[in-house]
Amino acid sequence: MALNATIHSFEVTLNDADRGVYQSLSFRVARHPSETAEFLLTRVLAYCLEFCEGIAFSKGLSDPDAPALGVRDLTGVLTSWIDIGTPDTSRLHRAAKAAARVAVYSHRDVGALLAALAADQVHRAEAIEVYALDRALIAALAARLERRMGFDLAVSERALYLTFDDQTLSGTVSSHRVASSP
Repeated sequence: MALNATIHSFEVTLNDADRGVYQSLSFRVARHPSETAEFLLTRVLAYCLEFCEGIAFSKGLSDPDAPALGVRDLTGVLTSWIDIGTPDTSRLHRAAKAAARVAVYSHRDVGALLAALAADQVHRAEAIEVYALDRALIAALAARLERRMGFDLAVSERALYLTFDDQTLSGTVSSHRVASSP
């Protein structure tokens, strides 16, 4: 018997001073039984950090060729491919051909991903944006994970502040790029 996905509901007040985005977000995310809490929460934070018109979660494992998050323009053209974790280079090669912008948000060490991108022939590898979320922040957030969650998320100079009724969690997002070939 197959296990069903767990639906998580989020209410986030987003105050992103870096991008000038101030929104109240209400969304639901399906968590596949094989998905870790850290991966799920990285998807949630990536959604918030990338929030714009046209952003949407993919269908997940039922559509493995789609990005975890995608941004489409009003005509339906994919403009941003946003992946989570440490996707393989062949996936990022396809992504760079499918969308003008590719970004990866990871809750793991990104060193191996950056090395693989530099070593393999990946289309526009130097243009792929890689963001590493603070691992302690993700772990603390995972410890609080519930089916219904609400928090305020303030972003300033790539520092994140997640405020709950009883606690504030903080961490950073560090940006990485593949070194250009000489």
